[in-house]
Amino acid sequence: MVKWLRSLQALGTDLKKPGDHGHGETPFRYRLLRRNLILIMVLVTIIPLTLMAVVNFLQYRKALTSEIIQPVRGLTNKSRHSFEVFLAERLSTVDFISSAYTYDQLADENALRRLFHAAKQEFRGFVDIGLIDSRGFQVSYVGPYDLKGKQYSEQKWFTEVQIRGSHISDVFLGHREFPHIVLAVQHMTETGQWWVVRATIDTAIFDELIHAMSLGFDSDAFLINRDGILQTDSKFYGRVLEQCQVKVFPDSMESEIAERTGPRGQELVIAHSSFLNSGFILVVVMPRAQVLRAWFTLKSELFYLFIGSVLIIVLVIIRLTGKMVQRIKDADERRQSAFRELEHTHKLSSIGRLAAGVAHEINNPLAIIDQKTGLLKDLIERREEFDLRDKFMSQIESVLKAVDRCRTVTHRLLGFARRMEVDIELLNINELIKEVLGFLEKEFEFRNIAIQLDLLETLPQIDSDRGQLQQVFLNILTNAFAAIEKEGRIIISTANRDAEFIAVAIKDDGCGMTEQTRERIFEPFFTTKKDYGTGLGLSITYGIIKKLGGDVDVESQQNIGTTFIVYLPRKSAMAEP
Repeated sequence: MVKWLRSLQALGTDLKKPGDHGHGETPFRYRLLRRNLILIMVLVTIIPLTLMAVVNFLQYRKALTSEIIQPVRGLTNKSRHSFEVFLAERLSTVDFISSAYTYDQLADENALRRLFHAAKQEFRGFVDIGLIDSRGFQVSYVGPYDLKGKQYSEQKWFTEVQIRGSHISDVFLGHREFPHIVLAVQHMTETGQWWVVRATIDTAIFDELIHAMSLGFDSDAFLINRDGILQTDSKFYGRVLEQCQVKVFPDSMESEIAERTGPRGQELVIAHSSFLNSGFILVVVMPRAQVLRAWFTLKSELFYLFIGSVLIIVLVIIRLTGKMVQRIKDADERRQSAFRELEHTHKLSSIGRLAAGVAHEINNPLAIIDQKTGLLKDLIERREEFDLRDKFMSQIESVLKAVDRCRTVTHRLLGFARRMEVDIELLNINELIKEVLGFLEKEFEFRNIAIQLDLLETLPQIDSDRGQLQQVFLNILTNAFAAIEKEGRIIISTANRDAEFIAVAIKDDGCGMTEQTRERIFEPFFTTKKDYGTGLGLSITYGIIKKLGGDVDVESQQNIGTTFIVYLPRKSAMAEP
């Protein structure tokens, strides 16, 4: 028998549960899995989103900048056209005077004065007018100055008129000390005679045309010549006939827009357009922030939208990966629990077979011992003159008690091995619990343990085995007594779990268990009672509950207490239909 028990003990010790290894690595493994999932999902979502945002940013900037710059270009072209119309009208007037009247009529200052007044009334800006002959002498003159007889043959503009037929000068002050330009037109007759009509135009009209552009307070517009000399006053970049502080590089006659840095380091958008028939260039200067305000606003909105989208994506990914990893963890725990339960079931089955063999092997010698001891007892009882009768009878009674005890042990072993028949009947669990408590009443009083019953009065009756359920509750209560030792409380409650199961909870306020102990309490021969425990009580309890179609949960905390929850089916699968 000792050999069989040692084999059982070795089997219970060597079989290890699958969840007992790597407990320290498990949390790190799930953290690593979650981190990798978050990293992969963030890369998969953020990289395409970033690429899309960059492409859209560049495309929007190109399109929006074009749409923003186009009005500036249109304003520059429109204003340049106004200047050109102004100059063309005045030049056409001078050309009409030079070609519609003869040399003698123009040489007559009275006639020239009448023409000048008529032109001045029709077209603003005329200051004076004069006739110059082919030798460059001022033949006649109408205006505020005495220029009659002045010689112009050596001046550059006179040569240009002979070559091009007309001339529009840059702005200059001259004797008048106010900005003006000169328009000169050559007229040649059929006989080869030619003369030049020269008129002075006040450039104050230029300022009016610039003011009509309705630019902002921080913007500026002005005229320059090809050498960068201001032809009108600028609000920020110099006075008339000074060198312009903003560099302009006209490459064509078309309007051009460029971004430049101003003399004080400010970022500017400069639009310039060259005149077709003169050396003037119209320049419009605006702060870059003002021109691109709409783009900056849109860029900020796009940036905040991108950042918000990234944050939302990251938060959703973190939340989803957390739930996903938690589900994986729960699935792993359920798998490990199922594996442990399967292993435990196989372990119980193996130990049950061994226990059945032990029980059968022991029962036969026990029967012989019981039979022979009974025979000795009968023989001694018939011989009254036997001197050692009392001593022998005492020893025989001890042997018979030992046999009965061994029979009880083998009976339990057979029950553990599921070799005993199950007797299913209709039971009231509340009454059954009270019966079990009646068996232990004296022990309650001795240990000073308070029993509190919280039994559901409407608890339905169930189909189960009375004797085996009594053993289940006795084993659980015995463990509760051992955990409390003295002066404690045990709460027993019953309830409906669902439509198929009822629940019986036995809660004590004893010493409790560690997590490692809780995971092993149903293993055969595992015990924390080193001096007197066998380790079979809860294993037998677990086997009985499973055999009856139920289940058991254990909740425990050290120094707080333990709760056993037994779930029993209302209808047993072993009951007769």
